[in-house]
Amino acid sequence: MENQTNNKMMNNSHFLAFLFRMKYINRWSLMRNTEVENIAEHSLQVAMIAHILAVIKNKYYGGNLDPNYIAVLAIFHDSSEIITGDMPTPVKYFNPELKEAYKNVEYIANQKLVSMLPEDFKEIYQDIFFHNESEEWSIVKAADKLAAYIKCIEEEKAGNKEFVKAKETISKSIDAIERPEVKYFMDIFMRSFSLTLDELEY
Repeated sequence: MENQTNNKMMNNSHFLAFLFRMKYINRWSLMRNTEVENIAEHSLQVAMIAHILAVIKNKYYGGNLDPNYIAVLAIFHDSSEIITGDMPTPVKYFNPELKEAYKNVEYIANQKLVSMLPEDFKEIYQDIFFHNESEEWSIVKAADKLAAYIKCIEEEKAGNKEFVKAKETISKSIDAIERPEVKYFMDIFMRSFSLTLDELEY
């Protein structure tokens, strides 16, 4: 039994080495950026937003969510792009056929990543990489839009007009989200992202 365990431990897994390459995959590839954003930093921001959305939901709107689990979902939500690259939104959603085809590519990429794990860990990460359209996942998707909106604010604040139209489009999509915790986030947290460091109060 000990030899079997040692053999399992001796097999190299490329899983984390691949995940650590998230920092090389840049977002917003069709746009001129004043500050380049990669999917590693984006995923961290989405995780922080998703976590606090879950906390807001639980605190004020009768939720019974696990903020930590939701944050983990968010950390890994763009992992497939290590293999696929970041597909620009106008291309990804150009038509239903292309949208469905890209979903299939994402699924295959996630399968590839999970297959790199030691056998004993695969079941745990299956739940993270292949989630159903659950409430937890809807929180992550909302956080993803909020993070994109914040990126637009930051670019606009830096004088980059390239993101004006994207900001308008994302704002409309956020308004369409029927989740009170998202409205709370917009009312309480979003304005601060438009301020300079000197304007922020410690």
